[in-house]
Amino acid sequence: MKRKQQGGLLPVAKFREILRLHELGYSQCQIAQSCAVARSTVQDYIRRATAKNLSYDQLRQLSDSEAQAALGKGRQKCEPREEPIDFAAVDAQLQHKGITLALLWQEGLDKRQWNCSYATFCRWYNQWRVRHQLSMRQVYKGGEKLFVDYCGLSVPVRDPETGTVTSAQIFVACLGASNYTYAEATPSQELPHWIGSHQRALAFLGGVPQCIVPDNLKSGVTDPCRYEPGINASSQEFAEHYGVAVIPARPYKPRDKAKVEKAVQEVERQVLAPLRHEQFSTLTDLNAAIAQRLKALNERTMHGYRVSRRVLFEQVDQPALTPLPSQAFTFAHWKQAKVNLDYHIEVEKHYYSVPYWFVQHEVRVKMSEQMVEIFHDGKRIAAHERCRLPHRHTTLPDHMPPEHWAYKRQSKERFLAWAQQVGVQTTRQVESMFERKDHE
Repeated sequence: MKRKQQGGLLPVAKFREILRLHELGYSQCQIAQSCAVARSTVQDYIRRATAKNLSYDQLRQLSDSEAQAALGKGRQKCEPREEPIDFAAVDAQLQHKGITLALLWQEGLDKRQWNCSYATFCRWYNQWRVRHQLSMRQVYKGGEKLFVDYCGLSVPVRDPETGTVTSAQIFVACLGASNYTYAEATPSQELPHWIGSHQRALAFLGGVPQCIVPDNLKSGVTDPCRYEPGINASSQEFAEHYGVAVIPARPYKPRDKAKVEKAVQEVERQVLAPLRHEQFSTLTDLNAAIAQRLKALNERTMHGYRVSRRVLFEQVDQPALTPLPSQAFTFAHWKQAKVNLDYHIEVEKHYYSVPYWFVQHEVRVKMSEQMVEIFHDGKRIAAHERCRLPHRHTTLPDHMPPEHWAYKRQSKERFLAWAQQVGVQTTRQVESMFERKDHE
């Protein structure tokens, strides 16, 4: 499968996210997985930022085109050489925290131990690793990872008035170190419910982990590529608000999501199965029943640990979580749009203005419950209160060309004021025209 963005620069939004995660202390491998790029690309862009003394905050102040200009041209590859590399020593170095293949490759280049490209270095290392690889038990640090997914089972909810039955989807979140579990029922797996479940899960935990690992769900993932799944704009905005990295699990890689699959199994067996004979008329009733069973699950002693999930959470995960943001996250959809010739863009059959000089330009539109914001080249160019009336226009005077604004300002009072400046006869003539309505 071909990788994206070959032969050119990444979108600036992707580069900003790489730099944000780098400044938060994530490894290049984790950043590559979260941003759906190669690790060599992550290393290259971090080196560019370092060379230009660019920080994430500085990059946010630049427009997309200014940032592209600051990044410069792509990297040059060096020719490989035939001398063997001691990959056993390389692998031993990788066991230390903070040590990456990219760092070791760069150090080897500086010491002239090898002269190969980073891609070649990685390929040779992976070939060596396949010959020497042993299965390793996954070990998670406190507050490091929150795994999320949906149960395969759904729960019927029957409306008592209409008799309509809907299938509630069961969201599950599990901390890697303590197995502390959260679950709730939602109307669907669509993006607003997906993000809302994350917000409530973090509120349940009382803090924020270092990273969230979702399954390759289309709600949260832009492109479910086998090797490099990325996250969509709404999920990325959520991640920035909470200061967390979102690193989707790779498809067909069961070890990436073994924790949450086990948690899903526990929720299905110990929470949902005992509720199978009960009938629910609202999601509120269903979630109350789930919360009761979930409490028992978290307080039950785990085999092999000799403590409960709650006790382990309080000892290991809870102290390592970062505080929740002081301001609540506002969910918003994003879409691409092209500015029409009348300098308006369409959102759900309502039309919002932008400055007229952006006519025929491609823009990004952020749509929350209360606001519609429009961005070009990474900068906000318009903001409107959201209106639900179809086939209407919301237009700001500052967005109109001068001649359009002058025409819009035409009124009886304005014409009479002009006539009075000309003379008495002109004033009488204009008044007579308005009385006869000949102007209509």
